[in-house]
Amino acid sequence: MIKKPISPEIRQQLIFAQREEITEYHIYSKLAEQTKDAENRKVLTQIANDELKHYKLWGAYTNKEVSPSYWEIKKYYWIAKIFGLTFGLKLMEKGEEKAQINYALIATEVPEALEVANDENQHEKELLGLIQEEHLKYMGSIVLGLNDALVEILGTLAGLTFALQNTKLVALAGIITGIAGALSMSSSEYLSNRAEGKNDMAIKSSVFTGIAYIVAVIFLVAPFLIFSSVFIGLLVALFDSILIVFLFTYYISVANDQPFRKRFLEMVVLSSVVGLISFGLGYVVRIFFGIEV
Repeated sequence: MIKKPISPEIRQQLIFAQREEITEYHIYSKLAEQTKDAENRKVLTQIANDELKHYKLWGAYTNKEVSPSYWEIKKYYWIAKIFGLTFGLKLMEKGEEKAQINYALIATEVPEALEVANDENQHEKELLGLIQEEHLKYMGSIVLGLNDALVEILGTLAGLTFALQNTKLVALAGIITGIAGALSMSSSEYLSNRAEGKNDMAIKSSVFTGIAYIVAVIFLVAPFLIFSSVFIGLLVALFDSILIVFLFTYYISVANDQPFRKRFLEMVVLSSVVGLISFGLGYVVRIFFGIEV
C-alpha cells in the first residue's frame, strides 16, 4: 500500500532505516538457519520477521527497494558464530544505538515510527534475553579461573623474577605452579557445586574453570620463554594480563549487559597490586637469603 508523500529529509531517514532493517533481517535469518537449538531458532526467526515487517513499512513510504549491507551481514554472522549468539547480537544492538535514526523526527510525518522505535528498544531486547547459550551459564566459573590465575600466577612470576632472575627457571616454576593451580581450582569448583547440590553443573563448571586458568597461565608464562631478559618478560606478562582482562571484561559487559569500566579497573588494579607486592617480596627474599642463581 502506497502511503502519503513525505519530505525529502524524512525520506532519507527512512531509506537509511530500510537499509538497517533489511541488513538485520538477513543476519537474524542466516543465524536462525544455522542454529541447532529449536528455541533459539524460533526467537531469531521472530526477530527477523519483525525486521522485515519494519522494512516493508518504510518501503511503503519511500517506494524504494534498498539492498542490505553485505559486509555487515558477514561481520555479525561470523562474530556470532565465533563468540556466541548473545555476544554477537548484543554487539549489533549496541551498534544500532549509535545509528542516526531520528524516530521522533520521522514520527512527525510517519505515525508508525514510534511504534517501530518501541519494537527496536524493548521487544527485541526481551526476545534476545530468551536466547540460551550453555557457556554463559558457566561465566562465573570462567571468571573464577581467569581471576585466580591472573592474581596468583602473575604474583608468582613477579616474585620469582627478582628472586631468580632467570627466564627459564621463572617459566618452569610458573608452568608447574599454573598446572597445580588449575587442578586445584577445578577440583574446588567441582566440590563447591556438589556441596550446593548443583550436581548437573559440577563437572562442566570445573572444566570451564580449569581451562580458563590454563589459558591465562599460557599467556603469562609465554613471555619468559620468548624473551631473554627476565624483566622484559615480566613487563610483557603484565601487558598480557591487562589485555586478557580487557578482552574478557568487554565480552562480559556486552553479553551480560554489565558495566565495563568498573569491572576492568577492579581486575587490573587487583592483579597489579598483587604483582607489585610479590615483586617486592621477591627482592626481600633474594637479599635476606642471599640467593644467587
